Amino acid sequence: MAQYDGLFDGLGLRDWCDADKQDAPMSMAQLLAQSGASDSTEEGGGLPFPSLDALHESCAAVPQTRDLTAGIEAGFLAIRAELKFVLDPITQPLSWMLDGALWVFESAPWWVMIPALLALTYWVSRSRPVTGFVALVLLFFGLIDHYEVAMQTLAIVFVCTGLSVVLGVPIGIGMSKSDTAQRTIVPILDLLQTLPTFVYLIPLIFLFSVTESKLYGIAIILYAIVPVIRLTDLGIRLVDKDVIEAANAFGLTAWQKLARVELPLALPNIMAGVNQTIMMSLAMVVIASLVSAPGLGVLVLRGIRNLELGVGIVAGLGIVLLAVILDRVSKAALARVDTQRKDA
Repeated sequence: MAQYDGLFDGLGLRDWCDADKQDAPMSMAQLLAQSGASDSTEEGGGLPFPSLDALHESCAAVPQTRDLTAGIEAGFLAIRAELKFVLDPITQPLSWMLDGALWVFESAPWWVMIPALLALTYWVSRSRPVTGFVALVLLFFGLIDHYEVAMQTLAIVFVCTGLSVVLGVPIGIGMSKSDTAQRTIVPILDLLQTLPTFVYLIPLIFLFSVTESKLYGIAIILYAIVPVIRLTDLGIRLVDKDVIEAANAFGLTAWQKLARVELPLALPNIMAGVNQTIMMSLAMVVIASLVSAPGLGVLVLRGIRNLELGVGIVAGLGIVLLAVILDRVSKAALARVDTQRKDA
């Protein structure tokens, strides 16, 4: 006799319950038992929590938990074709950009790529120590034969970070100008920021082929775009109200005020958001290696799968070094922006 038979009998719902009796799929507890996990509900004894599965044992008309998960899956699969039809042309440029960046970083000779990266580093940071540190890291990658995979990871981070900034800054500006937009977008950002990284990949795998670069590109952008949106919104909202009133007094239009006053004053916060976006892009690259993203993450995954301790540790160290150089360069750029703003 099921635990909640008396409840449904007392409510006079027995006929309703028995009318829907049919062969139901296994419950979550049965699935766990079949996979070798113990059923803690039975071991604990007493009255079980009135979950869907527990109530279903007494009344077949009550759906099971697996009915809920199966319904979500069926609903997603029902609109899969339409989603793919809409998203494919929109996201295809992302595949082209990733494939193009990977081709450039892989095909360019090291004696061209390394000086180009060092020149870019010095132009952004205006710091010789930072540029020297980047040179040492790149030479280290070459010495341990990890130069090619490091360049692949760097190419992915450049593309995904660039798109995150291009998309995130306008969204952050829009949020700063409208409280309604902020209230609407903040819950979405909270969801993106707290959703486990592996979960980003689940719906994308059903929509796109694992051979398409946009599969991991979309996952990286969704995960990494949050900080730049939040800090752009925060930076513009923190602009001194007296400065805004002075700009209004000079008769500046909304676009002039944004370009000449708000964005320059909010730039340190925006650059901090870019720094965090770079770090989160690099973190997601490792997870994205599960769906064919090339680079150092592949070696980390190989170390886990084959229990190759050295391979995994060296690749992990390489990811740390990339994170450090990107962090140092972005912080040096932020410091230069702050210095220029104060001098002005």
